[in-house]
Amino acid sequence: MSERTEAIENEMPIQENKMGTMPTNRLLITMSLPMVISMLVQALYNIVDSIFVAKISENALTAVSMAFPIQSLMIAFGAGTGVGINSFLSKSLGEKKFKEASDSARNGIFLAFCTYIVFAILGFSFSGLFFRAMTDDAEIIAYGISYLRIVTVASLGVFMQITFERLLQSTGKTIYSMFMQGTGAIINIILDPILIFGLFGFPKMGVAGAAAATVFGQIVAMILGILFNSFKNKEINVSFIGFKPSLRIIKKIYAVGFPSIIMQSITSVMTYLLNKICISFTPTAVSVVGIYFKLQSFIYMPIFGLTNGLVPIVAYNYGARHKSRIISVLKLAAIISVSYMVLGVIIFQTIPQLLLGFFSASDEMLKIGIPALRIISLSFIPAGFCIIIISAFQALGHGIYSLIISIARQLGVLIPVAVITSQLFGLSAVWTAFPIAETVSLLLCIVFSKKVYQQSVAVLDNPLSINEIPEAEQA
Repeated sequence: MSERTEAIENEMPIQENKMGTMPTNRLLITMSLPMVISMLVQALYNIVDSIFVAKISENALTAVSMAFPIQSLMIAFGAGTGVGINSFLSKSLGEKKFKEASDSARNGIFLAFCTYIVFAILGFSFSGLFFRAMTDDAEIIAYGISYLRIVTVASLGVFMQITFERLLQSTGKTIYSMFMQGTGAIINIILDPILIFGLFGFPKMGVAGAAAATVFGQIVAMILGILFNSFKNKEINVSFIGFKPSLRIIKKIYAVGFPSIIMQSITSVMTYLLNKICISFTPTAVSVVGIYFKLQSFIYMPIFGLTNGLVPIVAYNYGARHKSRIISVLKLAAIISVSYMVLGVIIFQTIPQLLLGFFSASDEMLKIGIPALRIISLSFIPAGFCIIIISAFQALGHGIYSLIISIARQLGVLIPVAVITSQLFGLSAVWTAFPIAETVSLLLCIVFSKKVYQQSVAVLDNPLSINEIPEAEQA
């Protein structure tokens, strides 16, 4: 590391970050609201993207739905590594180890670039093989290959965007994360119809246009992330002058991040297997699965935005040994999450036909999709509680419990139940696998949360004294 870089880090003030002093109710809202807004915009772009693709044809929508597991896998590696960065960096700040925090940021950026190289090579080489393993429909295969190759080969933006967002979240500057994600998503929404249908003199690219709009928006967000972290994020130094990868720090990042990567990757595997089950009935069922995951993102994304603000708060206060603040913020997050999920259930139960209509749904799609949305939405409420608990496990360094829950829910319960019910009762029974799996997940969360509390929270011997608690919390 250069003398200048070390001098900058040594001059950083040893003072309490707002995550250790601001009242927890206001802190969670302040940290999470920008991320919730940006996640809602992100969810909106996911939905709009598929709405425009559906206007090409149902086969085009099926192809994009089939590509979803690979896109989820990329996000799993990016976001999972980001969880490790977030937890380690926030904990280092809580312990006043500013140099350690900056080193974790630089190593996290390095890991994001390495991950991009791997996915670019695999996406270019094996996209055709992936789609041919799913279907023999030539049109779906052609649509799918053109879409998937673009979103993988040009995926530098998504990996770097996620990493730079996590750096901003780790230091409490979530407002800049909102600008990053929001700007990228809005650009995507604007470019989608232009590139898909060839408006304003642009070439008509079809499905490839949807992919191009996606990666362009991600690259713009990445550029904003570089600028925000370089000029606005004063608590860490992301300069690569004299940088050398640190195996010690990489191990610490992946100690928390790897279980999260596996956990989120399991979602990709689950979606792939679910698509295989559904396509054995009809390609329309695959489109319904794709539509569900797009609509579901509008329900789940805000909760993920909430947890993006929650994780650094819990990790920071864990490092600072503020037991009461950890408990307070987790209770509030759980109440908000479950309440929002109740709203999601009401929407899916009352207007499923309207939701499907946004995607130019055929009569067959409505026949399959209406009961599917109503049955699957029963899983939302237990999921709202589980998402908060799983995020707490990650922030406290117990990502392995999150991994166990995810494996049990998606591969141990959801897919086996989907296979059995599909064979015994047909396609309409497949959707019951979702609420059954989420109920099992809830039970596991309750069991593991008691264990984690005893291991990591109850033993904190430096709770805030009455003089240290902000007046707003005392009230």
